[in-house]
Amino acid sequence: MTFDLLAAIFGFALVTAGTPGPNNLMLMASGANFGFRRTVPHMLGIGLGFPTMVFLVGVGVMQVFDLWPLSYTILKVLSVGYLLYLAWKIANAAPPKATEASGRPLTFLQAAAFQWVNPKAWSMALSAVTLYAASRDIPAVLWVAGTYIAASLLSTTSWTVLGQQLRRLLKRPGTLQKFNFAMAALLVATLIPVLWPTGG
Repeated sequence: MTFDLLAAIFGFALVTAGTPGPNNLMLMASGANFGFRRTVPHMLGIGLGFPTMVFLVGVGVMQVFDLWPLSYTILKVLSVGYLLYLAWKIANAAPPKATEASGRPLTFLQAAAFQWVNPKAWSMALSAVTLYAASRDIPAVLWVAGTYIAASLLSTTSWTVLGQQLRRLLKRPGTLQKFNFAMAALLVATLIPVLWPTGG
Protein backbone atom coordinates (compact mmCIF):
# COMPACT_ATOMS: atom_id res chain seq x y z
CA MET A 1 0.00 0.00 0.00
CA THR A 2 1.66 3.22 -1.18
CA PHE A 3 1.37 6.51 0.70
CA ASP A 4 -0.47 8.14 -2.23
CA LEU A 5 -3.05 5.36 -2.33
CA LEU A 6 -3.48 5.44 1.45
CA ALA A 7 -3.97 9.22 1.33
CA ALA A 8 -6.58 8.78 -1.39
CA ILE A 9 -8.43 6.16 0.64
CA PHE A 10 -8.37 8.36 3.74
CA GLY A 11 -9.64 11.37 1.80
CA PHE A 12 -12.46 9.29 0.35
CA ALA A 13 -13.31 7.84 3.77
CA LEU A 14 -13.26 11.24 5.48
CA VAL A 15 -15.54 12.86 2.91
CA THR A 16 -18.03 9.99 2.74
CA ALA A 17 -18.11 9.46 6.52
CA GLY A 18 -18.28 13.18 7.32
CA THR A 19 -21.03 14.34 5.00
CA PRO A 20 -24.67 14.43 6.17
CA GLY A 21 -26.42 11.08 6.20
CA PRO A 22 -28.48 8.91 8.55
CA ASN A 23 -25.59 8.17 10.93
CA ASN A 24 -24.47 11.78 11.29
CA LEU A 25 -27.97 13.24 11.58
CA MET A 26 -28.82 10.70 14.26
CA LEU A 27 -25.59 11.50 16.13
CA MET A 28 -26.34 15.21 16.04
CA ALA A 29 -29.87 14.59 17.31
CA SER A 30 -28.52 12.28 20.02
CA GLY A 31 -25.91 14.83 21.08
CA ALA A 32 -28.62 17.48 21.36
CA ASN A 33 -31.06 15.26 23.25
CA PHE A 34 -28.73 13.16 25.41
CA GLY A 35 -25.34 14.90 25.48
CA PHE A 36 -21.90 13.67 24.47
CA ARG A 37 -21.21 11.10 27.18
CA ARG A 38 -24.46 9.18 26.70
CA THR A 39 -23.92 9.17 22.93
CA VAL A 40 -20.46 7.54 23.12
CA PRO A 41 -21.78 3.94 22.70
CA HIS A 42 -23.70 5.11 19.60
CA MET A 43 -20.48 6.69 18.27
CA LEU A 44 -18.46 3.53 18.88
CA GLY A 45 -21.16 1.40 17.26
CA ILE A 46 -20.76 3.41 14.07
CA GLY A 47 -16.99 3.76 14.33
CA LEU A 48 -16.43 0.01 14.62
CA GLY A 49 -19.63 -1.33 13.05
CA PHE A 50 -19.18 0.34 9.68
CA PRO A 51 -15.54 -0.73 9.14
CA THR A 52 -16.62 -4.27 10.03
CA MET A 53 -19.33 -3.97 7.40
CA VAL A 54 -16.76 -2.74 4.84
CA PHE A 55 -14.56 -5.75 5.58
CA LEU A 56 -17.41 -8.26 5.27
CA VAL A 57 -18.68 -6.62 2.08
CA GLY A 58 -15.17 -6.79 0.65
CA VAL A 59 -14.60 -10.45 1.41
CA GLY A 60 -17.89 -11.81 0.20
CA VAL A 61 -21.17 -10.01 0.81
CA MET A 62 -20.99 -8.27 -2.59
CA GLN A 63 -21.22 -11.69 -4.22
CA VAL A 64 -24.64 -12.26 -2.63
CA PHE A 65 -26.05 -9.37 -4.66
CA ASP A 66 -24.46 -10.79 -7.81
CA LEU A 67 -25.91 -14.25 -7.23
CA TRP A 68 -29.31 -13.18 -5.86
CA PRO A 69 -30.33 -9.68 -7.09
CA LEU A 70 -33.65 -9.88 -5.18
CA SER A 71 -31.65 -9.64 -1.95
CA TYR A 72 -30.80 -6.02 -2.76
CA THR A 73 -34.49 -5.16 -3.17
CA ILE A 74 -35.32 -6.83 0.16
CA LEU A 75 -32.51 -4.88 1.82
CA LYS A 76 -33.84 -1.62 0.35
CA VAL A 77 -37.36 -2.26 1.71
CA LEU A 78 -36.00 -3.07 5.18
CA SER A 79 -33.78 0.00 5.11
CA VAL A 80 -36.61 2.36 4.20
CA GLY A 81 -38.92 0.92 6.84
CA TYR A 82 -36.35 1.13 9.62
CA LEU A 83 -35.25 4.66 8.73
CA LEU A 84 -38.87 5.84 8.76
CA TYR A 85 -39.27 4.27 12.22
CA LEU A 86 -36.12 6.03 13.48
CA ALA A 87 -37.33 9.34 12.01
CA TRP A 88 -40.61 8.92 13.91
CA LYS A 89 -38.69 8.25 17.15
CA ILE A 90 -36.55 11.36 16.68
CA ALA A 91 -39.56 13.53 15.86
CA ASN A 92 -41.27 12.34 19.05
CA ALA A 93 -38.25 12.53 21.34
CA ALA A 94 -39.04 13.82 24.82
CA PRO A 95 -37.75 17.16 26.16
CA PRO A 96 -34.33 17.01 27.89
CA LYS A 97 -35.55 16.46 31.47
CA ALA A 98 -37.93 13.70 30.47
CA THR A 99 -35.30 12.24 28.15
CA GLU A 100 -32.79 11.94 30.95
CA ALA A 101 -35.32 9.99 32.97
CA SER A 102 -36.88 7.70 30.38
CA GLY A 103 -35.32 8.16 26.91
CA ARG A 104 -32.10 6.57 25.77
CA PRO A 105 -29.75 6.85 22.80
CA LEU A 106 -28.83 3.94 20.58
CA THR A 107 -26.61 1.32 22.21
CA PHE A 108 -23.33 0.11 20.71
CA LEU A 109 -24.95 -3.00 19.23
CA GLN A 110 -27.97 -1.12 17.89
CA ALA A 111 -25.73 1.43 16.16
CA ALA A 112 -23.47 -1.30 14.74
CA ALA A 113 -26.46 -3.30 13.48
CA PHE A 114 -28.00 -0.17 11.97
CA GLN A 115 -25.17 -0.01 9.43
CA TRP A 116 -26.68 -3.02 7.66
CA VAL A 117 -29.95 -1.19 6.95
CA ASN A 118 -28.39 2.22 6.30
CA PRO A 119 -28.58 3.01 2.55
CA LYS A 120 -25.69 5.48 2.72
CA ALA A 121 -23.51 2.92 4.52
CA TRP A 122 -24.15 0.37 1.78
CA SER A 123 -23.32 2.91 -0.91
CA MET A 124 -20.11 3.90 0.90
CA ALA A 125 -19.00 0.32 1.52
CA LEU A 126 -19.67 -0.86 -2.03
CA SER A 127 -17.95 2.21 -3.52
CA ALA A 128 -14.91 1.98 -1.23
CA VAL A 129 -14.34 -1.70 -1.97
CA THR A 130 -14.88 -1.23 -5.71
CA LEU A 131 -12.49 1.73 -5.93
CA TYR A 132 -9.74 0.76 -3.49
CA ALA A 133 -9.95 -3.01 -3.01
CA ALA A 134 -11.19 -4.22 -6.37
CA SER A 135 -9.14 -7.40 -6.05
CA ARG A 136 -11.03 -8.13 -2.80
CA ASP A 137 -7.93 -9.67 -1.26
CA ILE A 138 -7.91 -9.50 2.54
CA PRO A 139 -4.94 -7.09 3.01
CA ALA A 140 -6.47 -4.49 0.64
CA VAL A 141 -9.90 -4.80 2.25
CA LEU A 142 -8.34 -4.48 5.72
CA TRP A 143 -6.59 -1.25 4.69
CA VAL A 144 -9.88 0.24 3.50
CA ALA A 145 -11.77 -0.89 6.61
CA GLY A 146 -8.99 0.32 8.93
CA THR A 147 -8.94 3.73 7.27
CA TYR A 148 -12.65 4.07 7.99
CA ILE A 149 -11.99 3.55 11.72
CA ALA A 150 -9.85 6.71 11.76
CA ALA A 151 -12.27 8.67 9.55
CA SER A 152 -15.26 7.58 11.63
CA LEU A 153 -13.56 8.70 14.84
CA LEU A 154 -13.26 12.24 13.47
CA SER A 155 -16.73 12.24 11.93
CA THR A 156 -18.72 10.80 14.84
CA THR A 157 -16.98 13.06 17.35
CA SER A 158 -17.60 16.18 15.25
CA TRP A 159 -21.30 15.53 14.67
CA THR A 160 -21.96 14.59 18.30
CA VAL A 161 -20.15 17.69 19.58
CA LEU A 162 -22.17 19.81 17.15
CA GLY A 163 -25.38 18.36 18.55
CA GLN A 164 -24.16 18.84 22.12
CA GLN A 165 -23.39 22.50 21.44
CA LEU A 166 -26.80 22.99 19.86
CA ARG A 167 -28.34 21.62 23.05
CA ARG A 168 -27.53 24.91 24.76
CA LEU A 169 -29.67 26.72 22.22
CA LEU A 170 -32.50 24.20 22.47
CA LYS A 171 -33.32 24.39 26.16
CA ARG A 172 -36.94 25.34 25.61
CA PRO A 173 -39.08 22.27 24.84
CA GLY A 174 -40.74 23.99 21.88
CA THR A 175 -37.38 24.78 20.29
CA LEU A 176 -36.07 21.27 20.85
CA GLN A 177 -39.22 19.81 19.37
CA LYS A 178 -38.78 21.89 16.21
CA PHE A 179 -35.15 20.75 16.01
CA ASN A 180 -36.19 17.09 16.37
CA PHE A 181 -38.83 17.51 13.66
CA ALA A 182 -36.18 19.06 11.38
CA MET A 183 -33.77 16.18 12.07
CA ALA A 184 -36.52 13.65 11.37
CA ALA A 185 -37.39 15.39 8.09
CA LEU A 186 -33.74 15.43 7.02
CA LEU A 187 -33.43 11.75 7.90
CA VAL A 188 -36.43 10.97 5.68
CA ALA A 189 -34.88 13.15 2.95
CA THR A 190 -31.81 10.87 2.90
CA LEU A 191 -34.12 8.22 1.43
CA ILE A 192 -34.76 10.23 -1.75
CA PRO A 193 -31.71 8.87 -3.63
CA VAL A 194 -32.74 5.34 -2.59
CA LEU A 195 -36.37 5.65 -3.65
CA TRP A 196 -35.78 7.76 -6.76
CA PRO A 197 -32.27 7.01 -8.03
CA THR A 198 -31.05 9.16 -10.90
CA GLY A 199 -30.03 7.41 -14.04
CA GLY A 200 -26.46 7.65 -15.24
